[in-house]
Amino acid sequence: MPATPSPPPEPAAEPGAPVLEVRDLAKVYPLTQGVLVKRQVGAVRAVDGVSFDLRRGETLGVVGESGCGKSTLARLLVTLEQPTAGEIRYRGEDITRLSGRALKAVRRNIQMVFQDPYTSLNPRMTVGDIIGEPFEIHPEVAPKGDRRRKVRELLDVVGLNPEYINRYPHQFSGGQRQRIGIARGLALNPEIIICDEPVSALDVSVQAQVVNLLARLQEEFALSYLFIAHDLSVVRHISDRVAVMYLGRFAETGTGPQIYDHPTHPYTQALLSAVPVPDPDSHRGRERIILAGDVPSPAAPPSGCRFRTRCWKARERCATEVPRLAVPSSFQGADSPAAHPSACHFAEERLPAPSG
Repeated sequence: MPATPSPPPEPAAEPGAPVLEVRDLAKVYPLTQGVLVKRQVGAVRAVDGVSFDLRRGETLGVVGESGCGKSTLARLLVTLEQPTAGEIRYRGEDITRLSGRALKAVRRNIQMVFQDPYTSLNPRMTVGDIIGEPFEIHPEVAPKGDRRRKVRELLDVVGLNPEYINRYPHQFSGGQRQRIGIARGLALNPEIIICDEPVSALDVSVQAQVVNLLARLQEEFALSYLFIAHDLSVVRHISDRVAVMYLGRFAETGTGPQIYDHPTHPYTQALLSAVPVPDPDSHRGRERIILAGDVPSPAAPPSGCRFRTRCWKARERCATEVPRLAVPSSFQGADSPAAHPSACHFAEERLPAPSG
């Protein structure tokens, strides 16, 4: 049996308590014109007022179309990008205000698994050097003479032969490379791992293996995941709670059964209607929702509700008032699966959706 990674240097949060609290997080990228003299002509609000909690041992899935801000959110959480506004609190401390050694200590406890296993690993480094590189930055985790042993243990933990330690990334398949990326993320004994579409570049059969590995590691090491994906089926399999993202904002949040079985936001309903099912006969009554138009540009989003230009429920109020992510008033206090936050003015209303 591989040795269990040593605990983090600080006392861990109580089970179920939030380890990460995000409040009104925003990231704005300016759009400029000119060569010698640049002037700002607009801005892209890639993430715009996102708030959520991530609890110990929990997986929060974030789903949405390409370009909705999921990867920007991931980079903000691991401080690869600095937010324009908002707070990211780890164990109660706002990490957006940290620098130097304090920020370095936090980064040790919040690691990331990247989307593309082919470009996220340095082709000139051996697997042992790739997984062991975090020990160079945080030498307190593993003394120099003990690092090779720890790397071999990590390879074993993620289901790879420890004898592969001297091989190079090109000698591995895509699924094996992603296991190497996961081992690198585990090296510093983090509490939180941000998974930025970790299976989207893999074959379906390999996706299941990697997702099952992540689930096993979470149970073994009490990890918290923020799992980003555009495949709703994958997110349903691994997530405790789900947040649906559209043009930089959360459209709907809730538990897996709430989101998948009782969606209240029109965008969520449209996404779910497109998910393939293994037995079409059992879902013969289900209709595909066809949305009008294209996704608006994040540089010029619609006023009010950002989904209104494609929504069959849209009314005048939707153009002037930004909907708040909250439990619909008629469901508040009710023991109903529909009683979960939804950023829609008319979430309670059941209107026929466009189909095709």
